[in-house]
Amino acid sequence: MEHQSEILSPSTGWLLMAILSAVWIFLGFYWGRKAKNMDGFMLAGRNVGLAFGTATAMATWITSNTTMLAPQFALQLGLWGMIAYSTAAFGLFLFAPLAKRIKQLMPTGYTSGDFIRLRYGANTWYIFLLISIFYGFTWLISMGMAGGILMNALAGIPYKIGMSVILFVCILYTIFGGLYAVIGTDFIQSLIIIIGIVVVGGAVLYTIDLEQVYTDLQTDKPMLIDMLLPAAIMAIFNNLLFGIGEVFHSNVWWSRAFAMRKGVGQKAYTLAGLFWLPVPVAAGFIALTGGSLGVNITSPDMVGPLMAGHILGGVGAIIVFVVFFCSLASSIDSLLAATSDLIIEDVYKRMIRPTATEKQIRRVSILVISGLGLLAWLVCLPRIGTLATVLFFAGPMVASTIYPIVMGLFWKSATAKGALWAMVLGTATGLAAYFQLGWYTASLIGAAVSMVVTTLFAKFQPGNFSWENLDESKFKT
Repeated sequence: MEHQSEILSPSTGWLLMAILSAVWIFLGFYWGRKAKNMDGFMLAGRNVGLAFGTATAMATWITSNTTMLAPQFALQLGLWGMIAYSTAAFGLFLFAPLAKRIKQLMPTGYTSGDFIRLRYGANTWYIFLLISIFYGFTWLISMGMAGGILMNALAGIPYKIGMSVILFVCILYTIFGGLYAVIGTDFIQSLIIIIGIVVVGGAVLYTIDLEQVYTDLQTDKPMLIDMLLPAAIMAIFNNLLFGIGEVFHSNVWWSRAFAMRKGVGQKAYTLAGLFWLPVPVAAGFIALTGGSLGVNITSPDMVGPLMAGHILGGVGAIIVFVVFFCSLASSIDSLLAATSDLIIEDVYKRMIRPTATEKQIRRVSILVISGLGLLAWLVCLPRIGTLATVLFFAGPMVASTIYPIVMGLFWKSATAKGALWAMVLGTATGLAAYFQLGWYTASLIGAAVSMVVTTLFAKFQPGNFSWENLDESKFKT
């Protein structure tokens, strides 16, 4: 169902969408000129510094889910729900030392799949690729949906058109410039997002009466300020593990670890987490003011843009539109680039055509990026479910990879059999919990089972892995 918003006139919305699309395409092509070879296209020449590294990590993590699901969490689960989403910052914090370790052990690596293949062998690698590619596609769908929801909620632009435009724009410049284009546009987008959030946050605090908001919540929706709400408490731990699993397994983050200069990765991810942490708290708080301001929320995943636009009015709605557009683009382009790298490096080069030339690989990359975008567009057309239901279905899958990855990077005793069964059993039990108990338990249970399985195999059937086997440059002829 379309939602016609009066916050921003349709003509203004169409104009903003056209301008932003043109700007990102131009900037993507501008930075993409540096991608002279596949190392440049896939990993930005492995020479990304601290400023660009921090900006791309932060901008990528400020997704449609941050700006739209955080308010939805607050609307449905209250204060704990708002805090629960902010725990995803620990995914960046905890990946920081892993990024340093990855760069040390795999100086010439390309993807997260490379690590699983070299550390655990082919069978575990196949399972991991299924999980990672499925998750990447699910994330892409959730962001495509968010683009359509956003533009419809703020400016009355039809859902299908808004969703199509944001996907097409990101596909176009990612095809041309690869990670160079992605990181360059992410840098500008991160600056716009930070400035926009400061403006929105200041306006909200200036406009509302905090005491009145609390009184209204206590009277009309006391559950939202109940600090002992079981579902909300469970959501904190579930979202924490989901966020860690999202970062630890995803090639979006591994590709940046490989792309950053030596000594940059740990600092960049730590700073990105610090910059990201307050964003979902600010976005979630806005949702709690809806009752006091009398805003009619027609769909839970529309609460963020509707509330911000209502509070800030016409000029503010333009700021909100730009911030949301940037947050979407910064994540969609990153996901297209990283997922296509995983498919090209791990599937095409390793399984289908090991002798492929750079020219052939570049041509295939265009097809893969376009194909991912087209498939996401087709799935997004009917707008299935809410953002939370779409995204959290993959939660137990990614949570099951946390311990095999961490233990594989630091414990020589971690084994291929333990990693394989950890992913299989963690995913299976987590999905069972998703359907039988609720989405807010799935990642927690999947991670717990995976941890137990990985640890038991390492304890009772330990391996003795040699770290040198992760550096393929030492045994390439």
